[in-house]
Amino acid sequence: MRKKLLRGLLCLLLALALAAGGYVIYVFAAYYRVEDNQILEVQTIHDYGLDRELRTGEEYRLASYNIGFGAYSDDYSFFMDGGRESRARSPEAVWENVSGAVSAVGELDPDLLLLQEVDVDGTRSHHQDEWALVCSQTAYLHGTFAQNYDSPYLFWPLLSPHGANRAGQATFSKLPITSALRRQLPIEESFMKLVDLDRCYSVQRLSVGERELVLYNLHLSAYTSDGTIAEKQLKMLFTDMLAEYEKGNYAIAGGDFNKDILGHSEETFGVSGPDYTWAQPIPPELVPEGLSIVAPFDEDDPVPSCRNADRPYGPDSYVVTVDGFIVSDNVSVTGAWVQDTGFQWSDHNPAVLNITLLP
Repeated sequence: MRKKLLRGLLCLLLALALAAGGYVIYVFAAYYRVEDNQILEVQTIHDYGLDRELRTGEEYRLASYNIGFGAYSDDYSFFMDGGRESRARSPEAVWENVSGAVSAVGELDPDLLLLQEVDVDGTRSHHQDEWALVCSQTAYLHGTFAQNYDSPYLFWPLLSPHGANRAGQATFSKLPITSALRRQLPIEESFMKLVDLDRCYSVQRLSVGERELVLYNLHLSAYTSDGTIAEKQLKMLFTDMLAEYEKGNYAIAGGDFNKDILGHSEETFGVSGPDYTWAQPIPPELVPEGLSIVAPFDEDDPVPSCRNADRPYGPDSYVVTVDGFIVSDNVSVTGAWVQDTGFQWSDHNPAVLNITLLP
């Protein structure tokens, strides 16, 4: 009897080892990087018969918003941040959160809208096409979608796996976009690439007379073990932007930097701790002459752009400003702030930028 039990136990352990080995093989076999310099389709979202171009001397508004794949209501916590949940609670919750986020940013009426963490097919978002949902609820003329990553099935947590997810950056414009491109960012080459996944920024071009506004929508790495990766990503972005500026074009980048773009979020918002060191300031020496970081910040009403989702949102939550902008010196900034949504529909708040293109 004891021999049968022992044999059965050994068979079970062998089966588990084979399953684990097979899963590791599957994850590495299924992993791939989306191609660099991928031309993106510029889609006509709505056709109102309008055809106007950007002009110098006029004020325009941009907004950037990480919508958190439609999962993060203010009482949601995420397992990779130290919380409990790994998926949106239901398809209805996805619809409610994405719709709420779109409504909140719509009240700001930006001419250009940059969204991050937009799922088009994901286990974590109950296979809801959030790109299609946003398109159906906005009045923008043009849009592009750049796939950030297409992850293999992550079988963790065991009882509710995060699954396989395809997500990216969505850019919307009230003005014509002449072309768009996906640029692949440097990432870790170790096992951590399966956690932090692929990364990119999209590049949209809009005419300004004989020049162009080159608009970058980005979502930089978050879960890296190699601290040099973030610097490599920023250096690539800065190099691209500076090259456009030196051609005489206007360059603006917006999105989720996963860095303390304010530079002093802990002092400003009064929450810190050894578990919250993931968002470090951008070293000033990395920013080349000709470009400037614009942190969305109102001294009279400071609002953070992101909360750490290790717990439901509350007064003791760790908050930081990781969403913001970079502009070339021929772009005049006339206002920048974070819109307070109370993190009702995402773990981020929208970052807003008012600009004028200099002649």
